[in-house]
Amino acid sequence: MATTLAVVGAGAAGAAATYALRDTPVEVTVFEKSRGVCGRAATRRKEDCTYEYGANYLKADDDRVTELVTERLPTEGLIDVEEPIYAFERTGGIDEGRDADDHKWTYESGITQLAKRLFGATEATVHNGVRVETLRRLDDGWALVDAEGTALGEFDAVLLTPPAPQTADLLGQATWEHDDRRALRRAIASVPYRTVVAGVLHYPFELDRPWYGAVNTDKDHDIGWIAREECKPGHVPDGESLLLVQMNEPWSVANYDERPERMLSEIAERTAHLLDDERLTDPDWTDYQHWRYSQPEEQVDTGALSIADGHDLYFAGDWVADEARLHTAVRSGLDTGAHIGNSY
Repeated sequence: MATTLAVVGAGAAGAAATYALRDTPVEVTVFEKSRGVCGRAATRRKEDCTYEYGANYLKADDDRVTELVTERLPTEGLIDVEEPIYAFERTGGIDEGRDADDHKWTYESGITQLAKRLFGATEATVHNGVRVETLRRLDDGWALVDAEGTALGEFDAVLLTPPAPQTADLLGQATWEHDDRRALRRAIASVPYRTVVAGVLHYPFELDRPWYGAVNTDKDHDIGWIAREECKPGHVPDGESLLLVQMNEPWSVANYDERPERMLSEIAERTAHLLDDERLTDPDWTDYQHWRYSQPEEQVDTGALSIADGHDLYFAGDWVADEARLHTAVRSGLDTGAHIGNSY
């Protein structure tokens, strides 16, 4: 008789864990609150442009993840981001950065292809637009309930992959009277997260810059990261520019609830000043995104999570890994999926 597993979250970690379980007798059902997959590695399309406004690319910094993307998954539309990453400080210009030549990938149709291809290699059932609100501990397994109070089913085990604060909330609201629940919630809730506001600025002309992206190394500039989506083949029509501008935490927190028009105007002004190009104050169209829980500033104490195994409860994500990057979220999912597969 197959083991049933509920995966909460269809981000990179949840998709990778599901992929790792594809040849095991574990039946996986995934619940995702949004309409798409891949979580904060997100893609949008507008005016013939494709752009990633969360995680911008997959870094070649893990042999297993590299093999997965370049050999095991379909590679059609997999593209290199060849231009380097530069760096800047509050008072300085944009110069060649330490990691300028790191290999970077995305997909011509967007980074969400990563999760789509991982799920596509499995027989998992993925439910989009379903927000898991409550976990209820059973004598042998778990029951899940959505935000409307509708029962989502009973499962032998549960894997939680949302950002740490949301995972901690799920544990806090769980119908599970056990000291381990409180200990797990405390450990997970202690992970600090960075809030980010991202602006997307489009221009009907092409910028001449030697870099794809630039990162603020002293974290003292209002802009934390700026990237040129036109450097990704198939993302932006020729002769146009599309800038993704992610603001640093203090600015993002202070402006999180600001009107989008005013917020984007200020982002454009700061971008024009940073790049010393007054034309950039006047984009012809814009987009934006709030990330309340963009990136973990620290990782969880994984030793504190070990007690969850005895309750058929598991965790994966960039906050469980050793670094807050897309490839580490994938690796966390692969590791956790393999661990679950070996447990049943």
